[in-house]
Amino acid sequence: MEEQKPIYKRIVLKLSGEALAGPHGLGIDPDRAEEIAIKIKQIHDLGVQTAVVIGGGNLWRGATGAAQGMDEPTSHHIGMIGTVMNGLALQDAIERVGVVTRVQTAVQMNQVAEPYIRLRAIRHLEKGRVVIITGGLGNPYFTTDTAAALRASEIKADIVIKATKVNGVYSADPKKVPNAVRYERLTYKQVLDRKLQVMDMTAFTLCEENKMPILVVDFWHNDDLLRAIKGDLSVGTLIS
Repeated sequence: MEEQKPIYKRIVLKLSGEALAGPHGLGIDPDRAEEIAIKIKQIHDLGVQTAVVIGGGNLWRGATGAAQGMDEPTSHHIGMIGTVMNGLALQDAIERVGVVTRVQTAVQMNQVAEPYIRLRAIRHLEKGRVVIITGGLGNPYFTTDTAAALRASEIKADIVIKATKVNGVYSADPKKVPNAVRYERLTYKQVLDRKLQVMDMTAFTLCEENKMPILVVDFWHNDDLLRAIKGDLSVGTLIS
């Protein structure tokens, strides 16, 4: 039987900072980084150009600091720097499984990462390198979901893949409502009308305005991510 080919040429994979965290949901766990690296290598080996946007919630959340009385922009900047730390840890893990990787950051740190430059990111992807995009958008008040939505449009990705711990978007929380239904496909309008949680509103609106499809998939379950990239609708939820 012929091997199914990927249906996307260039993707932005959005990972939360928690994906890198240890059992307590905090810090950077090298074993988790290695697991993520192996999954990214599998996508890369299919010939899919892969950019990764990573969050920083395992190290710091801007909203948490602000809620405790910190200056809010300062708190957000700490979070952005946390995403660079995550990006470097992930780069190390991906390089160790044999894939050339570049870290780019919207918050300039020339000793450790390239500044985010759109055309340079595209060139790296065309040369078969994985690009990890960190530092959010370099501005406070924007989430890394928004960074993923904007960067995907900028680098002309085919899709944003939001990697989660749930197999797609459900009609209700499947952990609390046993008969919740998984949607295979949704339109942007259906997501808004049904008040479904996919991304924060700024990120979601950016995707809608730029006609950027969103795929929500369970990153950790077997080969769900690979199957979704090959167009298998029995996993994940496609919003377009």
